[in-house]
Amino acid sequence: MSLFRQLWLAIVSLMSIIFIGSFLISVLSARGYLEQQLTLKNIDNAESLALALSQQPNKDPVAVALVISAQFDTGHYQLIRLVSPDRRVLVEHQYKGNDSEAPAWFIRLFPLHATEGVAQVQDGWRQLGTLTVVSHNRFAYRELWQGALKLSALFLAGALIAGGIGSLVMRAMARPLNQVVGQAQAISERRFITLPEPRTLELKSVVRAMNAMVGRLKQLFADEAARLDSLHRALNHDPVTGLANRALFMNRFQSTIEREEAPHIGAFLLVRLATLEQINRQIGHGATDQLLQQIAATSEGVCAQHPESVAARLKGSDFALLIPGAEDIPALAASVSQILLQALQARWPNLPQYFHLGAVAYHRGEKLHSILAAADQMLATAEAKGANTWHAASNDLTPQARSAEAWFSVLSSVLEKQRTKLAFFPTRTLDGQAWHQEGFIRLQAEHDGSWLVAGDFMPMAVRHKLTPALDLAVVEHAFAALQATPGDIAINICAETIADWGFRNRLTRLLELNPELCQRLSLEVTEYGAFRQLEAFRDLTRTLKLHGCHVGIDHAGLQLNLWPQIAELGLDYLKVDYGFIRGAHQAPGDQEFLTGLCKMAHAMGIKVIAEGVQDAQELAILPALGFDGATGPAVGR
Repeated sequence: MSLFRQLWLAIVSLMSIIFIGSFLISVLSARGYLEQQLTLKNIDNAESLALALSQQPNKDPVAVALVISAQFDTGHYQLIRLVSPDRRVLVEHQYKGNDSEAPAWFIRLFPLHATEGVAQVQDGWRQLGTLTVVSHNRFAYRELWQGALKLSALFLAGALIAGGIGSLVMRAMARPLNQVVGQAQAISERRFITLPEPRTLELKSVVRAMNAMVGRLKQLFADEAARLDSLHRALNHDPVTGLANRALFMNRFQSTIEREEAPHIGAFLLVRLATLEQINRQIGHGATDQLLQQIAATSEGVCAQHPESVAARLKGSDFALLIPGAEDIPALAASVSQILLQALQARWPNLPQYFHLGAVAYHRGEKLHSILAAADQMLATAEAKGANTWHAASNDLTPQARSAEAWFSVLSSVLEKQRTKLAFFPTRTLDGQAWHQEGFIRLQAEHDGSWLVAGDFMPMAVRHKLTPALDLAVVEHAFAALQATPGDIAINICAETIADWGFRNRLTRLLELNPELCQRLSLEVTEYGAFRQLEAFRDLTRTLKLHGCHVGIDHAGLQLNLWPQIAELGLDYLKVDYGFIRGAHQAPGDQEFLTGLCKMAHAMGIKVIAEGVQDAQELAILPALGFDGATGPAVGR
């Protein structure tokens, strides 16, 4: 039985006891008063009638009977009897009817016992007889019954008013208590939220303690995230510029060209300071560091304009930019070169030359060493041109290359004719058990054409705001697969989609139509997208959790400084980006980082999955690091 039900039961019981007690006291007091009044009336009426009879000049039996009968006929008497001294009944009138307004049970429960009135009738000095008078009690019962009804109505009205006020008070009391219960439930669901302190002293202490615990947990996560971020930066970032170092950049590059959801084309730019040693001698070590930092800041500014781009310092004089999705490589190279030149000339105008830049396009699935070799060749060509020059390979348009307008027409036709499907890849626990099948969207640009992967069309879908329709098709395919096959399924949702209310409403309807399948469905959003649309992702997570779905973050680990914000989301799992997994079995520092990352996630009740594991060596190190599952070629299909 709930606390509030017990409180209501106690209140109702107390009100009932008060009502019964007050009712009995009031009715019994009224009955006593009425009995007293009836007794006095009996005595007064008996003496009055006896006096009237005694003063009658003619006291023959007929005259006496007529007087008594006239008195009885007034209707206020139960009994009038005149008894002679020798105990003979001279006259008797008794009412035999039962016309009381009070119910019989009430009369039986509260009987009236009034003393009868007795007086002597005299004939001069001779006693004529003894007169007994009993007044009718139906009027007393009527007053007693009506008083009981009024008292009951008063108590009922009071009970209703008290119940209404009590409901409001209980609701006000229940609100902070329900919030405390919700907070405890949220903690059990790995959502660490804080509450405003209520006014009730007892609940205030509980909420304060819960908030303090949540605050400590959040601070623990924040401290651990900051420590891991510092460790990650120390291991994988250049100490002078703060950019990614060569190892991290190459891991990210490898991950990008292997992921099918990444854009099928992108740009790789190499920037080399022309004469770093000469610059160092000319402007000094400190100023040279500032120049390097200026190049780094400019590179990061360029990357900020392109999602999931990364800049790095490969070695002393070499910088690199990876920009997925870029297609017009010469235009991009010219723009970056111009931005760099303006930034450096503004602060160091006396240097004879600054840099050279080489740029190439890469395609998904290409070999990394081939891309690096092509970029080196472009850089060498730029160096041969002279100071502060750039050179880029001409755009290598693929056969499926289309204009933006053509892509809009293609995607609209695909959605209309439903030429989409899901391709599934397994996610397994580290002991080989199935976790779920991850579904990736495929579409046919033309009837009976080849099936394109997400990276081929998703950038254009984002540009034309068609991702909600595509993701809705993904959800529908997922539910169809769940109905047809056993096991769990995970799907990916674009960052642009989670903020679309139309998609959210249609997704909610699909979840409501398939309640038995929701517990087997997992939805994932990339870490970059989740933090870019954090409020929308938080709301989406609540909706999914309400229907029993699982929620995860894909390509996790790239924004550790923002990880404390996921403490309120209630995530079920994280898929760590392959850039952190690649070569970890040979890097003790990376192992320490990944171990701390897994411990922090486990402290929040979140499972950790390694993405894109390539070989048995990478797979073998995962249990020691704390991972719970893995995806990739080493896991199989």
